[in-house]
Amino acid sequence: MASIIDIFLSFLKIGAFTFGGGYAMIPIIQHEVITRRSWIAKQEFIDLLTLAQTAPGPISLNTAVFVGYKCRGFMGALAAILGVILPSFLVILAVAIFFSEIRDNRWVDAAFKGMRPAVVALIVAPIVGLAKGMRWILISLAAATALVVWYFAISPVWFLVAGAVGGLLWAARGKEVKQ
Repeated sequence: MASIIDIFLSFLKIGAFTFGGGYAMIPIIQHEVITRRSWIAKQEFIDLLTLAQTAPGPISLNTAVFVGYKCRGFMGALAAILGVILPSFLVILAVAIFFSEIRDNRWVDAAFKGMRPAVVALIVAPIVGLAKGMRWILISLAAATALVVWYFAISPVWFLVAGAVGGLLWAARGKEVKQ
């Protein structure tokens, strides 16, 4: 079982070394809690990730809370959330203090532009990882949904609700829900 300190340090490391926002953290969290630490099973992680996407707030924070809670209850959730936000808080605090001195710095601008491809890769990686084992029809449905959300600027909440209702109706028919 994970200790509170282990949860805090793992999420502190994730928060400190992940750039690009919430979705970029997902593959790092997945690797840490499934592959490296074996705190939860892959299917449990997918379920927690689905729950994290439906809850309000950043997905990385929601995922940290749900994983921490799954591992050690309320204190695990608290340790995970503190670990994942502390590095960002300290960096933002430092940037806020020194922002006027670095906002027009060409080296800072170049560094951020250089990180963009890596951030895109970190966002795509969990999508590919989570799609493994899914049937092609579900992958096609997910891609079509993403395109509709992007092109028509429709809130993804409607698709989450529709998916949940569809899953419930399918289960009510007595069919097993397969990925």
